[in-house]
Amino acid sequence: MMQPQATLEIPDVPTIPGLRFRGFRGEADFVHMTAIFNACMAADGIDLIHTVEDTAWDSKPREGFDPQRDLIFAEMDGEPNGGLVAYSSLQHGQEEHGDAFYHSNGYVLPAWRRRGIGRAMLHYNNALSRKLAAENPPGKPCVVEAFAAEKEVGAGALLLGEGYEPKVYFASMVRADLDNIPSAPMPEGLEVRPVEPGHYRAIWEADAEAFRDHWGYVPRTEEDYQRWLDDPIGFQPELWKIAWEGDQVAGQVKGFINRDENEAFARRRGYVEFISVRRSWRRRGLARALIVQSLHELKARGMTEAALSVHTDNPNGAFHLYESVGFRQIRASILYQKPMD
Repeated sequence: MMQPQATLEIPDVPTIPGLRFRGFRGEADFVHMTAIFNACMAADGIDLIHTVEDTAWDSKPREGFDPQRDLIFAEMDGEPNGGLVAYSSLQHGQEEHGDAFYHSNGYVLPAWRRRGIGRAMLHYNNALSRKLAAENPPGKPCVVEAFAAEKEVGAGALLLGEGYEPKVYFASMVRADLDNIPSAPMPEGLEVRPVEPGHYRAIWEADAEAFRDHWGYVPRTEEDYQRWLDDPIGFQPELWKIAWEGDQVAGQVKGFINRDENEAFARRRGYVEFISVRRSWRRRGLARALIVQSLHELKARGMTEAALSVHTDNPNGAFHLYESVGFRQIRASILYQKPMD
């Protein structure tokens, strides 16, 4: 049986009587992490939720993430939610042609914000990042980074105050209805086929190849492939639109429906996500055709709106493509970075 982690020594702990930090104690923490995440999203007006299953999947050990090392929790006696008031995680990786990055996520219950807890967790993660980076080859560029949605005003202010700078902008976009979907014929010689298990590897490898020339690409591993097969939300091959030319995957849209989220927000939204076209098939209208087919698929399954996310400076003009088929930006998120000190 996993033993409870001892109290952690955290630098710059705020003076709050009874506040302490600890490490991961196993599956029992997933319930409390989920409650904290959902409370934070609700407080910031962001229409996202996690289930305990989502949290468990996201917290599985993998390359660049060890929950025993990379999860920390702030707790107070007498508080609900198992006494937990905040948690954070650290994930690290290496871009194929860029920096080694150390990515922090942190969530503090609204009643406990503005007291220095988030800053203390960020400082702890940065100290851990430096320790991990010491194992890299000498001279390897390293950055620390974190996301914050524009609505997460406190998180953005914390990062700016700690010397982080906005680096990359992302948009969440919604098509508010599934009426009047535009026409978009498939390019000649290409066809969409029902997805079979024997296709999974080719679909995975084609997507990895397509994204190699995009910002922040991290080489994918066999572990990543197995994790993808186990994704409790995104892996819904019955909804996917995969374009083939002979035995080659040319492009893809891997849609999904998050039914827990739809129930929580009383909506019928499907996602048009994981959109990619391999270089040899670009500039022929393939992405547009697959997006349109995905919209029709979602409508046939009873959805009334669609959503996606995009890097706003996508080199292939994805933001404008999505606008052209009826998506509009509803939310922006920013990746903040700074060189590791």
